[in-house]
Amino acid sequence: MNFRIVGTAALALMIAVSCQPKKTEEQEVVVGDTEMVAKEVISLEKFTDSPAYASSSLTMKNPANTTIAKAGEVDFAFEVKDYNLGEVTERMGMAEKLANSDKGQHIHFILDNQPYSAHYESEFKREMPEGTHYLVAFLSRSYHESVKNANSFIAKKMVVGNASDDINVDFDKPTMIYSRPKGEYTGADTENLLLDFFLLNTTLSETGNKVRATINGQEFMITEWAPYVIKGLVKGEVTIQLELLDADGNLIPGDFNDVTRTVTLKD
Repeated sequence: MNFRIVGTAALALMIAVSCQPKKTEEQEVVVGDTEMVAKEVISLEKFTDSPAYASSSLTMKNPANTTIAKAGEVDFAFEVKDYNLGEVTERMGMAEKLANSDKGQHIHFILDNQPYSAHYESEFKREMPEGTHYLVAFLSRSYHESVKNANSFIAKKMVVGNASDDINVDFDKPTMIYSRPKGEYTGADTENLLLDFFLLNTTLSETGNKVRATINGQEFMITEWAPYVIKGLVKGEVTIQLELLDADGNLIPGDFNDVTRTVTLKD
């Protein structure tokens, strides 16, 4: 399946429009209180160098019941098949340039669309406040790319205590879950940032649903579910917004489907 990533920011008029699978955007960035101006030429590139792990699976064994009597510390236990937590993923091509955890492969645990916590063992404890919660967990390579297959994730609604609050989430409808970039990057890790997300109940295409990535104000339209690498960023704060859109360019309802995060790039 062919794909393209299209930049739509105003300054992109300076760049010839094409259907190539790589697009760059140029933006003037004032650095500090000096008169120096840096050129931020952002590109977004798909990569396909990762091992597939097509048969890997993740199942939540505990808690067995998604209704929990009271708030507090909860024991979580997952069953992982055909995947070794704690093992450093074989890296080839573009993956060699990405930030990598020497603790190895892990589970990305996302509660209520907050930034994930990484878990390198299949059993761990988490505080669960009273309320209605939406949990997504999926297998992750050591360089934080999600394993994308029909069995590599769990998505559950959980009710803790006397919950009355709720958010607009339906895991039976098209849902996008933000994963990376996250946190702080230093040194060589600032040169190539993984952009990655997980999808439920939808595919992406040029004529169907899409993900719009807005990076420091520059827009890219993603029409294939795959990992991507952000290049050309200037040191400092980077703002990334991901939106799941329908074929007409409208935001698909759901509180997971429009996410803005800020990460920091340091020397």
